Amino acid sequence: MFRSKLYKSQRECYDQQQKYTVVEAFDILKKMSHVKFDETVDVAFRLGIDPKKSDQNVRGAIPLPKGTGKKVVVAVIASGAQADDAKAAGAEFVGFDDLIEKIKGGWLEFDVLIATPEAMKQVRPLGRVLGPRGLMPNPKTGTVTDAVGEAVKGAKFGRVEYRADKGACVHVPVGKLSFTCEDLKENFDALLNALAKARPATAKGIYFISCTISSTMSPGIKISSKEIERT
Repeated sequence: MFRSKLYKSQRECYDQQQKYTVVEAFDILKKMSHVKFDETVDVAFRLGIDPKKSDQNVRGAIPLPKGTGKKVVVAVIASGAQADDAKAAGAEFVGFDDLIEKIKGGWLEFDVLIATPEAMKQVRPLGRVLGPRGLMPNPKTGTVTDAVGEAVKGAKFGRVEYRADKGACVHVPVGKLSFTCEDLKENFDALLNALAKARPATAKGIYFISCTISSTMSPGIKISSKEIERT
């Protein structure tokens, strides 16, 4: 497999067979050679669940205490006072029938879509457009709510969604390389605690099987099991 000079130089910065503490991993990432843009730092967990079983779905959303470092464009489908709340909270796009029609036509220039429970009857038919892109509002992620103002603020500040894929893995961004190691660690801990609370009651055995930390353009660094153990 072809590897770039950048990738090869990055892999020389650490022992690929060793497992590191979370802080050590962040420190290694920051010391590597990188491209010119501010890369996103990602965390990947492999969980001890069976994603084929409906009672073992792991999905939710949390606000990261130090934010994501990303500008988030928010669209809200609401009317009346709730639409006013969304605008006041900083949502870039707010509407109801007009916004629904735009989305039906293929317009998707937003990162998060929030809708009131009242609006979901009209929003559900948009599932074919929104679903594959991970934009469909969902109560579990806090994007179907009457408290649209708070939802907008959460999305703007640094709310991230997590969802186990078919391989029982969860991939979540926890900040930017420009963050301090301490801030990245605080975001990591918030994510780890949220995933621990989301553990399905029917999941048996080891829940956090493995964890890897990487940046947008870097190889992954393995994390010690002691760092992610939860009873």
